[in-house]
Amino acid sequence: MPQNNNSQKLKMTFTPNTIEHLGVRMYSTLPPVVAELVANSQDADATRVNIHLKDQENKEIVVSDNGHGMSFTDINEKFLRIGRNRRSDEGSQISPGGRKVIGKKGLGKLSFFGIAHEIEVRTTQNYKRNSFIMKWGDILSDGERDKQKDYSPTTVENDVVSEIEKGTTIILRDIQRISDFNAETLADNLSRFFIIDQDFNIYIKHNDEEEILIKNERKYANLTQEIEWDVPDNINFDNTYERKLEVKGHLIATEKPIPPATNMKGITLFSRRKLVNVPEYFSDSTSSHFFTYLTGWLEVDFIDDFGEDVIGTNRQSLNWEHPDMVKLREYLQKMLRWLETDWRAKRAEIKQKKLETSTGIKIGEWREHIPKNINDNLDSIINALTKDAELSDDKAVSSLKGLQNIIKPYPYFHWQNLHPTLHNLVFPFYKSEDYYKAVSEGVIKYIREVQSHSSSGLTDSQLIKHAFIPDQPAPPAPQITPELSVVKKFKRPNGTDFEVLTLENISKGHGLLARAMWLAFRNPIHHELAADLKDSGLYTEQDCLDALGLLSHLFRRLDNSETY
Repeated sequence: MPQNNNSQKLKMTFTPNTIEHLGVRMYSTLPPVVAELVANSQDADATRVNIHLKDQENKEIVVSDNGHGMSFTDINEKFLRIGRNRRSDEGSQISPGGRKVIGKKGLGKLSFFGIAHEIEVRTTQNYKRNSFIMKWGDILSDGERDKQKDYSPTTVENDVVSEIEKGTTIILRDIQRISDFNAETLADNLSRFFIIDQDFNIYIKHNDEEEILIKNERKYANLTQEIEWDVPDNINFDNTYERKLEVKGHLIATEKPIPPATNMKGITLFSRRKLVNVPEYFSDSTSSHFFTYLTGWLEVDFIDDFGEDVIGTNRQSLNWEHPDMVKLREYLQKMLRWLETDWRAKRAEIKQKKLETSTGIKIGEWREHIPKNINDNLDSIINALTKDAELSDDKAVSSLKGLQNIIKPYPYFHWQNLHPTLHNLVFPFYKSEDYYKAVSEGVIKYIREVQSHSSSGLTDSQLIKHAFIPDQPAPPAPQITPELSVVKKFKRPNGTDFEVLTLENISKGHGLLARAMWLAFRNPIHHELAADLKDSGLYTEQDCLDALGLLSHLFRRLDNSETY
């Protein structure tokens, strides 16, 4: 039964169309309605808000807080007064508890009727409780929808003594919703409406399930974050925007494109800790692939201080035509252009590290040992593997492995082109990067092969001296060496013989080259420390690799040699 201790009445003056346009039509879904109730609690200096969703029998939504509550007079002069500007009425932008006030237009209370046709308000201040009920059907009755009328809610309690000092509970009944409530989904949505301070705890509960504490981290919990920027600390581009240091927040680039269904693509703007502009990119040109990875939030509290109100009634969008908002938009566009450049550079570094970890290939070290003419052509390929946002990690890994199999580091690239006889012999020295030993062993192997081809019993130096050059003084018998011809079997393609001088020059040159390998490479390496040769520059590693290339030429000639 309604309880009254005096004859005071509650009264709300309005036109039904006002409530319909600013309540029923503007707030037709659950999250923004509950967000308005939570914002009221925040403005009331509450430290805790409880949201209880009930649908086991009749659907109800109960939102209660421990804020300062309202007196009977407050209800009449503040809560039921549509369009009341709290900030100008009270002459302050700050609540008694020191918070920046969110409410401004006095229209948030109309949001209730967007999803419920009956609202009960129970509020306590200084241990006195007042409660009343408003019904949408009663509001519409008795009068034309476009004519101003007075509506008196049903008073349930009037200054009833309470054991609780302060607080407000709002109960929404006759819910215009068919599906059951989902606390997790509503918690996700509410986390995106607010930047939640540590001294303001929002709990949500569905029937008898365990309550959920909504935290800021919940906003992006389902996204895999790859790169993050704190604004303005991590933003570094030249700009003269006078309020750039007042734009604060946290931006995120995800590892994979953000699914459209999340409604998280873009940057959300907040003022006084509540959403004022849904995620967007502040530009009509959003074709870059970068935008599918970007999310985050920025606080722009100063827009609440503009002389003209630039925040939309439903706090979903801003008036970007306002001169001060044009400047803000231009700054945000420049920030996004800088972010895209920074993102591409950082993402390439991250992708390269992932590639190196997955493949075991140190790209920088690998490229240091690749011939320059090949390396120059690798730039575009490596850039595609590390910077192409659309290329999957799996494809990048397989592509890099395949590329390395084709293009070996220079010593291995060099090794691949050596004569087959040298492959197994010198490979261990290539792995250990002991190219001096590779040359020494290669020359010895060559001598052994010459000996085998000529059936000679001569010593190493004598064998090299007499094997290929017919006019050298012959060694004492019985070590006469059958001379090897490296040109005897060759004729022109038409079947005619080459000039005698041509064949003599090749034969003599080959013999001298074979002797040079022994004298100029094998002997110095055999008699000196490799470190001394290397550090002095007398014989460099490149000299050794060049010598092995010449040695491969000698082996090829030997393969085609015949005895005279």
